[in-house]
Amino acid sequence: QVQLVESGGGLVQPGGSLRLSCVASRRIFRPNTMGWYRQAPGKERELVASVTSGDTTNIADSVKGRFTISRDNAKNTVYLLMNSLKPEDTAVYYCNARTLLTDGNTVNDWGQGTQVTVSS
Repeated sequence: QVQLVESGGGLVQPGGSLRLSCVASRRIFRPNTMGWYRQAPGKERELVASVTSGDTTNIADSVKGRFTISRDNAKNTVYLLMNSLKPEDTAVYYCNARTLLTDGNTVNDWGQGTQVTVSS
């Protein structure tokens, strides 16, 4: 198990930018995918972006061209740079670590979430 701590959320005006950070309590040596999910009130949690330990990224169509995910393995940190923010990006953003175990199963760890509010 790994603990994840997010930071960087807040209130921003439409068109603004934020950078979210997620720090893991330890380095994950097994193959893994780090991701950002979000959940808006009354909606299901959805994947925003993910990056594998091999640096393959996956970006949701709704944020493609505006959001960028990256990871710094030396710092056990994954980032989400969010540009051109829209009111519909308002949600709680959660960091996720999905680790592939030797038996083929996966383990999911979640952060506590950070609120992002886009409003004028």
